[in-house]
Amino acid sequence: MTQQLVLVPGLLCTADLYAAQIDAFGARIHIAVPGIAEHDSIAATASAILAAAAPRFALAGLSMGGYIALEIMRQAPERVERLALLDTSARPDTPEQTENRRRLVALAGKKGVGVPAREMFAKLGAPSRASDADLLARFLAMAEATGTEGFARQQEAIASRPDSRPTLAAIACPTLVLVGAEDQLTPPPLAEEIALGIRASRLAIIPGAGHLSTLEEPAAGTAALATWLDL
Repeated sequence: MTQQLVLVPGLLCTADLYAAQIDAFGARIHIAVPGIAEHDSIAATASAILAAAAPRFALAGLSMGGYIALEIMRQAPERVERLALLDTSARPDTPEQTENRRRLVALAGKKGVGVPAREMFAKLGAPSRASDADLLARFLAMAEATGTEGFARQQEAIASRPDSRPTLAAIACPTLVLVGAEDQLTPPPLAEEIALGIRASRLAIIPGAGHLSTLEEPAAGTAALATWLDL
């Protein structure tokens, strides 16, 4: 049985992104949620996670966490027993995305990280959750915990990430590719692209969830991850 589960959060997110999963699995498996705001490259963040992780572990990452997880698979695939890629993409940034990231970082520098976080929230949840005050409050709390400087490092790391599509075929461990059916940032076709690229993968689409699937539909996300972990 897998002894450690590493849950890598997304941009401006903390362990609260996985609160339901930590509660569900914490008594049966050791869970680690690394910080991802200390470095300005995906490669450096992946290396730091590997340095702190158990010799062998299960690995899940959402959004930016998925970019980091794919980098971990390039750096040390032999250490990952199983992989879950949640609401993420294997593609690199487009010039338009990079330009927008720099605009948001500049906005955070002038007005604080909460301002761009509120703007980003409009596309993070499913459209039906645009006025979900609880979800917004949880995201803003995670954003404030990350901070303006951490946000800038994260955005630089994301903007400079490599194209992971050419290395998908090398992933041989059991893999779950999960996406919210209403994800506006990394929609289901991007998840399907990843699943098609990884031989040992299973695709799960969560009805009613957007980009923050583990928070929006925690029961469905937890069930899919429990099956993946064989718990």
